[in-house]
Amino acid sequence: MELSELPGRIANMSGSIVVAVDGSEQALAAVDWAVDDALRRDAALKIVHVREPWANEYPFHAVEGFSESVSDYCEGVLAHARERAAERAGGRAPGLTVTTDLATGTVVERLTDESERADLLVIGSRGMGGFAGLVLGSVGLGLAARAAAPLVVVRDVRHEPYDEVVVGFDGSPHSESAVAFAFEEARLRGARVRAVNAWQPPMLSPLAGGYGAVMGEIFDAEAESFRRRLAPWRQEYPDVPLVESAVCGHPISALSEASRTADLVVVGTRGVGEVKGALLGSVSHGILHRAHCPIAVVRAEKPGKASD
Repeated sequence: MELSELPGRIANMSGSIVVAVDGSEQALAAVDWAVDDALRRDAALKIVHVREPWANEYPFHAVEGFSESVSDYCEGVLAHARERAAERAGGRAPGLTVTTDLATGTVVERLTDESERADLLVIGSRGMGGFAGLVLGSVGLGLAARAAAPLVVVRDVRHEPYDEVVVGFDGSPHSESAVAFAFEEARLRGARVRAVNAWQPPMLSPLAGGYGAVMGEIFDAEAESFRRRLAPWRQEYPDVPLVESAVCGHPISALSEASRTADLVVVGTRGVGEVKGALLGSVSHGILHRAHCPIAVVRAEKPGKASD
C-alpha cells in the first residue's frame, strides 16, 4: 500500500474535534486534551452531551418537573464543560471556536454519528450515566469499533509531556492507518514516534532446547522486515524523529510498557460501522484496559482486510 493512500480521512481533515462530556472529572480531562489538540490543529471544538430519553419516555417515570430537571442538568454539564475549555485555552487562542450540542438518543449511536463529521472523537476513560464503566463496558468498546474518526480515550492529561507518541505497527492495513495518525500527531506536537513491533515466538516443547538459535534468527529477520516497512515513513516525515522498537513478547504488554513514558499510544482497529459486524481487535481491546496514557484507536480505511 502506498503512503499516499493512507489514510484518506487523515489527509482530508475537516478541522473539527468532538469531545463527549457527561459531568464526570474524566470527561473534563477529555475536554482538556481536546482543547490542546484543537489548538495544535487550528480546529474547531464541539462539546457534546448525549441525553438518553428513557427516563421520561415511560409512564412510571413521569414525575412532575422531572424532565425539566434533567434538561437543566444536561445544560449545566455543557456549560461547565465550555467554561473548562475556555479556562484550558486561556490566552493561547482567544479565537478558538467552541460550540455545544445537547443530543438525544443512545450514546454510542449519537457519538458514532458525530464521528462521521469530525477529525477526532474524544471521550473520557470512565464516567457517569451513559459513560459508566466505559473502558470495561459496551459503550467505550462500541465506539472504538464503530467510530468513523479516530477515537481518543483520555485517562488523564499529563502536565509534563514526554514528547513521544507510541504506535503499534505490524504492517497490516489498520496498523498503517495508525502509523499515519501517529506521525501526524507527533508532527503537530514536535515529538518523536516510537514504533513498536512485538514478535511472539511459537510455542515449542520444553525438550526443544536446540531451537533457541533458530528462534533468534527468525526474530532478527522479523526485526529487519519491520525496519524496512518503516523506511517509507522516515521519508514521508523526515522532520519527525523515529525510534524503532522490535521486541519479543505480546503486543499488549509491549505497548502497555511503552505507554508509561508516552503522551499518546496509537493502535489500529478493523472495526466496521454496522452493528452486527462491529469488530475490535484483541490488541486494541487490550490496550484500552492497560495503557498508562491517552489511547487513540484508528480505524483502517478498508475494514476487514486484516486482524490484530
